[in-house]
Amino acid sequence: MPTSAARIPSASLTDAQDSSRDIAHPVPDRHGTSLFTADPDLRALLPLYLPADLFNHLLPHLERMGALAGGVLDELANVADHAPPTLSHRTRTGLDAQAIHKHPAYIELEKVAFADFGLAAASHRGGVLGWDKPMPPAAKYALTYLFVQAEFGLCCPLSMTDSLTRTLRKFGDPALVERYLPNLTTQVFDDLYQGAMFMTEQGAGSDVAATATRAIRDDSVEGGWRLVGDKWFCSNPDAALAMVLARMEEPDGTATPGIKGVSLFLLPRTLADGSANHYRIIRLKDKLGTRSMASGEIRLEGAHAWLVGEPGRGFVQMADMINNSRLSNGVRAAGLMRRALTEGQFIARERRAFGKRLVDMPLMRRQLLKLTLPTEQARTMVFQTAEALRRADAGEADAYPLMRVLTPLIKFRACRDARKVTGDAMEIRGGCGYIEEWSDPRLVRDAHLGSIWEGTSNIVALDVLRAIRREGSLPVLQAHLAGLLADTPMHATARATFEQAIARAAALAARAAEAGAEGDVLARQAASALYHVTSAVAMAWEAGQIGSVRRMRLAQLVLVHRVLPQDPLAGGAEPAWLAETVAPPEDGAMRPAGQLDEINVF
Repeated sequence: MPTSAARIPSASLTDAQDSSRDIAHPVPDRHGTSLFTADPDLRALLPLYLPADLFNHLLPHLERMGALAGGVLDELANVADHAPPTLSHRTRTGLDAQAIHKHPAYIELEKVAFADFGLAAASHRGGVLGWDKPMPPAAKYALTYLFVQAEFGLCCPLSMTDSLTRTLRKFGDPALVERYLPNLTTQVFDDLYQGAMFMTEQGAGSDVAATATRAIRDDSVEGGWRLVGDKWFCSNPDAALAMVLARMEEPDGTATPGIKGVSLFLLPRTLADGSANHYRIIRLKDKLGTRSMASGEIRLEGAHAWLVGEPGRGFVQMADMINNSRLSNGVRAAGLMRRALTEGQFIARERRAFGKRLVDMPLMRRQLLKLTLPTEQARTMVFQTAEALRRADAGEADAYPLMRVLTPLIKFRACRDARKVTGDAMEIRGGCGYIEEWSDPRLVRDAHLGSIWEGTSNIVALDVLRAIRREGSLPVLQAHLAGLLADTPMHATARATFEQAIARAAALAARAAEAGAEGDVLARQAASALYHVTSAVAMAWEAGQIGSVRRMRLAQLVLVHRVLPQDPLAGGAEPAWLAETVAPPEDGAMRPAGQLDEINVF
């Protein structure tokens, strides 16, 4: 823990510790307890997605991150959320020198994420947290999953720095990579270059083909290009480096229209001579959520920039960065849901009403189950997608089309689910949950962002169909799910139900993809079906691997609650086959599940 973090006043922390010692206090507060310890499923699942030596190496770091996220980071995040950054345009002597002023609490969060844990560097070089080679995505996302449960806003600069580094390494000129990679991946905070992505314009949000920002060739300037135009929504606007989409302009002033005219550029904040580059932050946005982190409007006034990759291929190259950011969005949504569920579970166990604990009341147990299913789905999809990304980067056959469809699936569904889960968890806390001293309002506000950034729900659902049409992702996904099922012991009726659900979801997605524009109206329905079926199958596979009756039941309940047809007037009767089997013991025999209370779903 950074020493300066301890200097932030923490009266509420003291209050929380006092109340936690008073078990009779009617308002339970779990602040100061570890978010890793509170989530034993995470520890159980990680060995499925990480090599054993890396998991064992990371375990103390996960424990440390969980303790920080449940205490000091949560405290810092609350302070930063209520003290958003400000922008000054001039010095007090009248010099034009823009600066974004961040609260010390936010800077402490930056130091923990970028410097202490190296979350933006872990995938790009060895040495982070003492591991001698770059870590697979699942390792980075496991730590981020814990960090985001305390602080959401900073995870945007983290993701953009990580994604910009990936895109630069993949498409940038080697000399450019050599020049900037050390600063992008350093853990020395004062030497760090953070990244950003300036894409959105007033007339070109999701419609990148409408990009109006111009790139003018000028060999006399650093980078060889000047950028002119306005970017409307730029998070982390004072980042040292930004990826920018712009339309190349010919010497006669003409430019290629449409998506083929858009190219990708690297924009430095400061030029080689130490002077500021030629662009200005017009103002900062007053946002519903992510208040701790600055977002602004940028005016490019002949800013010097380098071309990245091939001319006219900007969107294709930026798509790699966007896909990485979309997965990060899914991680953040999953983390927010987990934090909300952790709070709800704690309250339900500790709060008493009408002579009972809330968790002992059937309706509360059902409400917790409704929060648990999407939370567990999202976490499973995070690690399934992270593993597909690792395999795709390694060049494994069929891994890229699998990753290509899983990424928009998690961005679409998990980000939408987070809005409901965080809101319903707030309700469990009751009136206190509506008060800004608690984490609930911050979680609710931040959760709404996931469905907007890196593509709205409609855009991302359509991208699922695009992956099916262009990448052939659907049969690859079906084969992946069939492989998971084949590796999972399961009651025959349950297996048949899973297989039928896969077939029906795939048929719906195929029909939507094959119908072209007319099928687009089914995009959201098809994306939801694929997400629910994929997450249910993967959760069942996880249950079989770790020998968890509880997780098998959750996997099957995903089908019951989110896929299979239901009669709303039937009174909630559940199929008899639920969780009848799980991973076999050493003798290979099937094991009975027992009742819900015996499985301890919560």
